[in-house]
Amino acid sequence: MLNTTDRRQFLHTGMVSGALLAMANEVFAQQRDDGAGLPKRQLGKNGPLVSVFGLGGHHIGQLGKREGDPAAVKLMHRALDEGLTFFDNAWDYHDGYSEQLMGKAIADRRDKVFLMTKVCDRDYEGAKRQLDESLQRLQTDVIDLWQFHEMVYDNDPDWVFEKGGIRAAREAVKAGKVRYIGFTGHKDPSIHLKMLNKPQAWTSSQMPINVCDYFFRSFLHQVAPQCQAQGTGVIAMKTMGGGAGNIPNSTGVSHPDCLRFALSQPVSTAVTGMTSDRDLDQALEVGRNFQPLSAKEQAAMLAKVEEVAADGRHELFKTTKNFDGGYHRKQHGFAT
Repeated sequence: MLNTTDRRQFLHTGMVSGALLAMANEVFAQQRDDGAGLPKRQLGKNGPLVSVFGLGGHHIGQLGKREGDPAAVKLMHRALDEGLTFFDNAWDYHDGYSEQLMGKAIADRRDKVFLMTKVCDRDYEGAKRQLDESLQRLQTDVIDLWQFHEMVYDNDPDWVFEKGGIRAAREAVKAGKVRYIGFTGHKDPSIHLKMLNKPQAWTSSQMPINVCDYFFRSFLHQVAPQCQAQGTGVIAMKTMGGGAGNIPNSTGVSHPDCLRFALSQPVSTAVTGMTSDRDLDQALEVGRNFQPLSAKEQAAMLAKVEEVAADGRHELFKTTKNFDGGYHRKQHGFAT
């Protein structure tokens, strides 16, 4: 007779083995590994190949503030040398410091980086201004991927289109300042779906992908299939439940297994926070030795977290404003 854990694992094996595995297999089929650096996957249907892990701009700013610019620049240079070439950032990270810091690191090696940053304003003039500021801080004349940041309020999708943010993005592409356009968010799958239904061919959509998401307001279940259908690349974030690493610290699913789980889903890349060589080494090891988790292996992880995942306790960014950026709260009239 199966005990409770084994019964959960048996049930979840059936859950995992369907549509998500099929979608993930389509992504895996496009993965390329040249034997050096990190494997690469295509960013959506028409995007470029990008490294399977991305370096998070918010955490690199934390490292710079804690240990100084040289330590952060050194880690970014090592990441590039090791083949981790997808760099994430945002206009508002540490009040622009993260972009300035990354600009220092990539100034003499821009051709090695797939550079993504995010825009916070929803209106035309504000978005144009923030793009110019990001370009200056990052010491570049083109952003590879420019994403509308934090689609977390119900009216954010409408604002982007009604206030002119999308017009600024389209003009930036025509002007050669931006190559691809996407959006991000961490709050509610319905907001992502609203963005996907807007008249725009999105190259990417960034969202939480982790073992707990499977059971609570699931982006993996609700948004990833629509992205796949539209040819929009999924960028995973919050693979460990946010910056505090809540999932590995509380559930028994290890840090490396959290990364393996994310890469076993239909994602193009997974952005992960790195503040040390140890963090980078962990991502490199998982990426270079990656084999997709089987339905049974995924089910074992899901069984570990089910009881604590269903109420969202490890994904508070979905239920509170505490994880919303101050600039975004201010735009919507909330206290910062």
